Amino acid sequence: MATWTRYSTSGSEGRARSSDIVEFGPGDVTALDRRLLGDVSDQRVLDLGSGAGHSAIAMAKRGARVVAIDPDEAEVDAARAAAEAAEVRLEVHSNDLADLAFLQADTFDTVISVHSLATVADIGRVFRQVHRLLKSDRPLILSLPHPAGFMVDPDDRNKITTAYHDTETLGEGHFLTHRHSVSHTFTELTRANYRVDMLLETPPARGSALPASVIFRARKIGT
Repeated sequence: MATWTRYSTSGSEGRARSSDIVEFGPGDVTALDRRLLGDVSDQRVLDLGSGAGHSAIAMAKRGARVVAIDPDEAEVDAARAAAEAAEVRLEVHSNDLADLAFLQADTFDTVISVHSLATVADIGRVFRQVHRLLKSDRPLILSLPHPAGFMVDPDDRNKITTAYHDTETLGEGHFLTHRHSVSHTFTELTRANYRVDMLLETPPARGSALPASVIFRARKIGT
C-alpha cells in the first residue's frame, strides 16, 4: 500500500501516463474525469501534488490555466518538460503541499489533488489553505487511497492485518503514507467550511476486493 501514496503520477510511471485524461486513482476511473471536472476551459485550476504533470497537461489541453505544485523538484522538472513537449503552458512550482501562502486568495475555479494528500499528516490545514484560494462555491476534488485497503496484507489481499481506524503511518521518505479515514476526511472538510456534494468509492484495483480510492468533491462555503 505504501506505493499508492502518490498513485502513479510520479517517477517513470507518471512520465509514461496519458496526458489526455485526468485520472483520480488506480483502476478503471477514466469515466470520472468529465463527470467530476466538467468543462474547465478558461478556468484557473490548481493541481496539488501534480507529479510528472500528466493531469495538469490534460486540463491545459482543454483550455484551463493550470498551476501545478509538487514538493519533488525532479517531478517539477518532468512536468515542465512534458508540458513543453505537449506544447501547452503550465505554471509549475516546487513547494510543500501544506504551504500555499504564496498563492493569491479567491483566484481558483477548481483545485484537484490525486492521492497526494496521503503524504500530509494535517489535511485540515491544507483544506483551510485551499479554501482561501478558491472562489466561492467552487470545488476541491481530491482522491485518497481508500483506507480499507490499509487493512490487508499487500502480499495476501485476503488477509486482514490491521484495524480500519489504525493511524500508524506506512512507508518512509517519498512513500510515506498517512491513513485518512473517510469520516476523518469528511469531518475536516466540514470544519474547513466546505459542502461535500459528491463522495465516490472507486471499483477495486486488479487482484483486490476492496475499493481502490475514495473521492470527495467539496465546494467552498462563504467568501
